[in-house]
Formats: sequence, C-alpha cells, structure tokens
Amino acid sequence: MTDIKRCPWCGTDPLYMDYHDNEWGKPLYDNQKLFEFLILEGAQAGLSWITVLRKRENYRKAFDDFNPVKIARYTEAKKAKLLLNEGIIRNRLKIDSAIKNAQAYLAMQKNGEDFSEFLWSFVGGKPKHNKWKSMSQVPAFTAESDAMCKALKQRGFNFVGSTICYAFMQATGMVNDHLIDCHHYNTQQNM
Repeated sequence: MTDIKRCPWCGTDPLYMDYHDNEWGKPLYDNQKLFEFLILEGAQAGLSWITVLRKRENYRKAFDDFNPVKIARYTEAKKAKLLLNEGIIRNRLKIDSAIKNAQAYLAMQKNGEDFSEFLWSFVGGKPKHNKWKSMSQVPAFTAESDAMCKALKQRGFNFVGSTICYAFMQATGMVNDHLIDCHHYNTQQNM
C-alpha cells in the first residue's frame, strides 16, 4: 500500500508504514500497553524510532512482555543479562530507567491511581486533533507534554522528558498528529 498518502516520516520502509497505518495515533487506553510505549519511547531517546521498532519484539521477550511487576523486581544479574542482549538497546541508564519506571507505575497502582486515566487527563480524556499541513508545523513538545513530564517525574519516572512525552502522546493517540492530507487523518478524527 505505497500508493496512498501517508505522513512523510514513515517513508517507504514496510515496517514503518505498517506501524503508521495500524498503530501510530490510534487511541490506546490499556495500562500495560501504555507502560510498554512509555518504556520504548524512553529507550528511543537519542535514536530513531525505527531502531526501536525493529527491536520491539526482542524488547517484549527480554522485558517479560513489559510486565511491570516482573520488571520492578529485576536483579543485578538480570540487568547484566540485559546488557549482553544484542536484541535490545544496551544502555545501562535506559535499563535502570525501565526498572525504576516499573516501580513508579506499581506505586501509582498501590496509591489507587489508574495509569491510563492519569495519562489521558493531560488531554482531557480524549484525543486532541491537530490540523498540521506539514511536518515543520508539528511541535516537539507542548504545554500538555510539559505537564505530563513534570507529573511523571514527581511520581518517580525517568527518561520522560517533554519531547519523549509528546512522542508518546502521538504514538498512543492522545494527539492526532497525522497531517491533514494523510489518509489516516480523517479516520482518527472519528475516534
């Protein structure tokens, strides 16, 4: 399906086009899937998203399908094993961050905070539909992503800067940043 109009960032890579067409920007409310996206967005810091996308299945295996209960209990031995895993991004700070974020996620749960409701509160509980005509108009961060970043950090999360939070908001459909001439723009409007 290369003959249809897509957002230019996905190019012609089949994996990227599939991600654009079937995942990116679709509203996601599942707590554990949101946690997975937050961890992967943090892993992407300083790299391109396609790098993480190509390693996502390896991440799912290495990080117990992003089960926060299991990740929160990772030992030094498990961290050492992850650092040797060529299927993921082997960065000690990012691995430590995944563990810390799992612990923060569980603390929120223990305090009665629903992760999905918390995250969606930054856009009023429903997708925000932008009307960008070109990629140059799409911001790297917004007041909403600044607020999300600050609130996540207050709860003990890290690798959650405002730019990471905005990319997370785009990926999980909190904001519709498909360009207006993209074939997915109008389908996202109806979600």
